[in-house]
Amino acid sequence: GARRRLAYNELLLLQIGIALKRYDCRHRLTAHCLHFSEAVDQQIHEIFPFPLTGSQQRVIGEIRVDLQRNWPMSRLLQGDVGSGKTVVALYALLMACCDRKQGVLMAPTEILAEQHYLSISKMLEHSTIRVGLLTAAASEVNRKALLRQLGAGKIDILVGTQALLSEDVVFKNLAVVVVDEQHRFGVLQRAAFQRPAVAQGVVYCPHYLVMTATPIPRSLSLTLFADLDISTIDKLPPGRGPIVTRVVG
Repeated sequence: GARRRLAYNELLLLQIGIALKRYDCRHRLTAHCLHFSEAVDQQIHEIFPFPLTGSQQRVIGEIRVDLQRNWPMSRLLQGDVGSGKTVVALYALLMACCDRKQGVLMAPTEILAEQHYLSISKMLEHSTIRVGLLTAAASEVNRKALLRQLGAGKIDILVGTQALLSEDVVFKNLAVVVVDEQHRFGVLQRAAFQRPAVAQGVVYCPHYLVMTATPIPRSLSLTLFADLDISTIDKLPPGRGPIVTRVVG
């Protein structure tokens, strides 16, 4: 009984802290309220080389509602490998671009960052949207040129690794942050991205979307990610084989 009571106290304190954080986010922080219309939706859909599934459309609808509010979105996007999370995240980034704002996608490794950069660049090759890649491997000359373009608003979507968290990485108008596999980054690293930026005297925090391929049971997510709203892609696109996970000794 006593142990149960102590555990309850700990969890209660955690929940109260998270509830206060959520309240603070909604009532004291300001985000860019992104413009949306059927024309914007059509424009974005034309970029994708394939039709989206019903499950992807439903999740995009949830994200779209968040992005049209003037407080920062905090959403966890979960779905199995191959369920098409990147396309959903790209929709959010493109909503920022359509409203003349910038988006950023952070991945835990250089290989993953490069893969995201190549797949996004391929999808956007016939559009006017400019995509950049920043990892620790960038040469000093390339890095400086990239940062100049970023600060001038000449890069719409920046993809990269933890190198994005350096003090000298300054956006002109950052509106949407997507983090792939959030649990691989420390809390302080994630918080660095949510640093507010000042524009016309108003302090803006970016909208924040986290992707994970490890579906989290609802009971666990309420304690670990209670500050995040949760969206789940529950169906694989047609033609995708089932994913098998095995433990091998």
